[in-house]
Amino acid sequence: MQSSFFRFISSLLLATFVSGGAFAQEAPDKFVEDLSSKVIDLLKSDKEIQAGDLKRISQLVDTTLMPHVNFERMTALSVGRAWRDATPEQKKQLMTEFRILLLRTYSNAFTAVRDQSVNMKPYRGNASDTEVIVRSEIVQARGEPIQLDYRLEKADKAWRIYDVNVLGVWLVQTYRNQFAQEISAGGIDGLIKSLADKNKSFASAVKS
Repeated sequence: MQSSFFRFISSLLLATFVSGGAFAQEAPDKFVEDLSSKVIDLLKSDKEIQAGDLKRISQLVDTTLMPHVNFERMTALSVGRAWRDATPEQKKQLMTEFRILLLRTYSNAFTAVRDQSVNMKPYRGNASDTEVIVRSEIVQARGEPIQLDYRLEKADKAWRIYDVNVLGVWLVQTYRNQFAQEISAGGIDGLIKSLADKNKSFASAVKS
């Protein structure tokens, strides 16, 4: 179950939440609490998602999550220093393939949501902070609560997530380590090709 929720929460960040939207003026911990509760409620009630409909999962990510995620920053941090030397077209391709990879890799975890709820930890930031960490946990009917921390930035009065920590593992650092090996072997184009190949292999496996 913990593995499923690592995937579930990572999926939420594919994302990929709304600039100037309903959560824009809230404190960061309230923003995370409201958004987490909203997503969990949607997953519990959506039969298509529970059945594993990838198209419906993608819709949920795009409409409910992506507006609240700085996905460009998430991708840039995951790629590391090589991001600065990438062309605009390469950056666009990296973001596209990274999103697809995350969506396809973690899509099954969306179907695991049944009786979970979010419990917020005390927030110790200041009102003037523009970069914060918000700590929470996912409470389950069975099993221990799952640690879940977020890195957020504030821009244009709206909070956006750009990294997540599940059970002590930060998503960005995990992918940075993986991507560094690909970049070392084949540069940015090599990483793009590797991501695209993985996405194609996954798509072929689903169809077969």
